[in-house]
Amino acid sequence: MDFFEQLGPAALGSRLRRLSEQVTGQAADVYRLYGLAFEPRWFPVFYAVAAEPGLHVGEIAERIGQTHAAVSQVLKELVKQALVQVQRGEADQRRSIVTLTEKGAAIWPVLQQQTQDVRQATEQLLTETRHNLWLALEETEYALSRQSLAKRVKAIRNQRIRAAVDILDFQPEYQPDFKQLNVEWIETYFRVEEADLKALDHPQEYILARGGHILLARYQGRIVGTCALIPMDATTYELAKMAVSPLVQGLGIGRLLGDAAIAKARALGASRLYLESNTRLTPALNLYHQLGFRKTVAAPPSPYERCNIQMELPLLA
Repeated sequence: MDFFEQLGPAALGSRLRRLSEQVTGQAADVYRLYGLAFEPRWFPVFYAVAAEPGLHVGEIAERIGQTHAAVSQVLKELVKQALVQVQRGEADQRRSIVTLTEKGAAIWPVLQQQTQDVRQATEQLLTETRHNLWLALEETEYALSRQSLAKRVKAIRNQRIRAAVDILDFQPEYQPDFKQLNVEWIETYFRVEEADLKALDHPQEYILARGGHILLARYQGRIVGTCALIPMDATTYELAKMAVSPLVQGLGIGRLLGDAAIAKARALGASRLYLESNTRLTPALNLYHQLGFRKTVAAPPSPYERCNIQMELPLLA
């Protein structure tokens, strides 16, 4: 079976590279057909300079959608071939202005005619295909500008992983996991306080017996995340003791726990969720914002030294 048939769209990048190599190789034949000693990779830069003389390097890069470094490398080759010249601008000595040399100007009319012929030949080529590749490329580039391939892959991966995560209610045998996961993240940034140890060492007494709940995330047979709902009054719970193992951070397990905690609070009839955090914990704050929490100043003083931000989430809507 052909490599690309076997992998399908997973090999999109490799398939595009093969097509690019094929087109580039045949483009070299086209330049020879017109008697031009010209490299296909030079074309975008040379065309931009010829069509709009006096551009500086940054402007050329912007026009053709390439990096400054890539344009600079091509310009070095074009200068070596005596096709362009690079000079300091009169108005701004920090900018290098690029123009055609006499040799470059001489081949420009030939290159323009070649471009017209290539365009006509390419349009004919596209009519021979069931799908218009040019339009498809435009659509694909737009879609990738809206959401990168890496983000799309991450979403699929996280969805697969979330399907393999079990959200469990607390059982006494999970107390060591509950404590270890929380102590691990606290000691990474702060210090474990007395109020932490009361809840982590005695969750039955300080959380569950007061009407609270503890949720745990199990993945591949291991407890990898925790969070707790601690009642503050008849209709408000504090979202606390949220921790995810560093080994699985970035997989969406924190979001899964947060969603489960919010659903549990709604089921309990809560009208508001409250939490305390620290502005150093950027990933955690991003998660809380994604869950709908917003900063509040209408909250009692925190018993934790590390707390410098308080947030809430109304649940009535």
